[in-house]
Amino acid sequence: MASAAASEEAVKAAKVLMVGAGGIGCELLKTLALSGFSDIHIIDLDTIEVSNLNRQFLFRKTHVGQSKAHVARDAILKFRPNINIKSYHANVKDSEFNVDFFKQFNVVMNGLDNLDARRHVNRLCLAAEVPLVESGTTGFLGQVTVHVKGKTECYECQAKPVPKSYPVCTITSTPSKFVHCIVWAKDLLFAKLFGDKNQDNDLNVHSKDGSSSNSDVFKRDADEDLDQYARRIYDHVFGYNIEVALENEETWKNRKRPTPIYSREALPEEALKQNGTSGDCTKEHEEPSAMASLGLTNPQEIWTLADNSRVFVEAFKLFFQKREKEVGNLIFDKDDQLAVEFVSTAANIRAYSFGIPLHSLFEAKGVAGNIVHAVATTNAIIAGLIVIEAIKVLRGDYKNYRMTFCLEHPTRKMLLMPVDPFEPNKSCYVCSETPLLLDVNTKETKLREVIDKIIKSKLGMNLPLVMIGSTLVFEDGDGLEEDEAANYALNLDKVLAELPAPVINGTKLTVEDFQQELSCSINIKHREEFDEEKEPEGMVLSGWSAPVEKQVNSNGANKSAASSSSAHDSVEDISSKPGMKRKLDEISETKENCGASTSAQVVEDDDDLTMLDEDPKLKKKRSL
Repeated sequence: MASAAASEEAVKAAKVLMVGAGGIGCELLKTLALSGFSDIHIIDLDTIEVSNLNRQFLFRKTHVGQSKAHVARDAILKFRPNINIKSYHANVKDSEFNVDFFKQFNVVMNGLDNLDARRHVNRLCLAAEVPLVESGTTGFLGQVTVHVKGKTECYECQAKPVPKSYPVCTITSTPSKFVHCIVWAKDLLFAKLFGDKNQDNDLNVHSKDGSSSNSDVFKRDADEDLDQYARRIYDHVFGYNIEVALENEETWKNRKRPTPIYSREALPEEALKQNGTSGDCTKEHEEPSAMASLGLTNPQEIWTLADNSRVFVEAFKLFFQKREKEVGNLIFDKDDQLAVEFVSTAANIRAYSFGIPLHSLFEAKGVAGNIVHAVATTNAIIAGLIVIEAIKVLRGDYKNYRMTFCLEHPTRKMLLMPVDPFEPNKSCYVCSETPLLLDVNTKETKLREVIDKIIKSKLGMNLPLVMIGSTLVFEDGDGLEEDEAANYALNLDKVLAELPAPVINGTKLTVEDFQQELSCSINIKHREEFDEEKEPEGMVLSGWSAPVEKQVNSNGANKSAASSSSAHDSVEDISSKPGMKRKLDEISETKENCGASTSAQVVEDDDDLTMLDEDPKLKKKRSL
């Protein structure tokens, strides 16, 4: 009874922060309110979309377009009117949410959907010395972990899965999986036709016979109607470009040769005439849809080449007929029906050309939109586990902290697998300040490349400051004087060896992010040559936990190279065995270089799950 009373008092007195009001966040806010928490703050940048309504139960159709944080707050206050809930419709990375802001809370709970924001919150919690309860779900799988500075590992102590990357040559010339076709259709074709015209793009823009008066075949001729324009683009990307690729005989010695596809074959005049128009089946107040215009109703049906071609052409035309003002500024959005139709059918036509199995619109949308279909029950279970761990944190019950994994299949009749938290990683650059090593060609690499590809992308810093000895060579952020900003901008385009304080072999860089209150050192090792395929960035960062690539199968589900059909049956609860608490230095880390310049993210970042091998002697962690 005394223990229960202590827990109740700790809960009532606590001031807690929730980051994220989506799938996990809705369940978490409800559970916190019903568990007696009376001072809750919520941060979420997103607005409510129709696709959220099947699992984010605090929202209704009338809420679409409104702030998730504000609507969630109002929904809870209807049945818990006497508690304090403060909502922020904002980005947790905004400057107002600094270390001092985080210090006011007793515990922070994450319900985020991306790696970047999670790393940012982890660093602020470390700087503020506030415990963090982290979580994630993917379908039936889920996890909850506790991170307390100096007692357990931080969120970044271990490698996190990152989206699978693909070399540009694979995407543009030799696709072998459906996901390659999706990346081509989304990141190249859609971006070229409807996105920023000034953005670099690897598509061939030169026509076969100069039939277009433009040097760029993707530009519409002044006297060209939409049908002609659509067919010309179709013939160029699915016909002529394939013929150009076939000219390189060496490429196809050990590969199946693709088949060029032209509109006159895949889409005869009669079929094109059957195509609807924007006014046929699409009402003015409704979102334009090529499916609706053509009378197609089943997104789970695998369409023929002819049907894919018809939808492709119709979607193409609808963009110019109904959304012409947006053309030139569009970015692919999984909730944009017309964009999904265009990308899915373009990917299927390309897949047909390369002998890759076709996919339904529903399946293709899952791949293109990075969708792993959520399960509301998993979110509810994980939310309950978050609250349990938060209560332990508030009571200071360190010995009973647990990382808990929610499994899809029972292991020894258990669906929830608790294990002891791992100890801090002594080589973690975030919580232990261990120096990093960067192999780089100091005579050719510019400072801009190091900042963009290493400091911001790999190390996750938002507003970095770079020092060489006592010389400040770069600083990012507001409040800089004009002459300072101009000097730093000049430094960005200088090669490392030509900076005011030259960077050569053995130089030590000090990199800081004042917003995150994070500082780390990078030792430079000059290197002349790099493997273009394995080290495409021309730089190699070591001395940290390199990301583990998420493997992707053709239907968009994540699949680890280490996993198998019996993966869940091999999980063993070692936390309950005497002397079996796992130490971090007993864990072998997986290090993999991701080589590419085109990326496809086919699963959400909140799907970072860690499982334990059955044999404790192996002392390995495995990523699902």
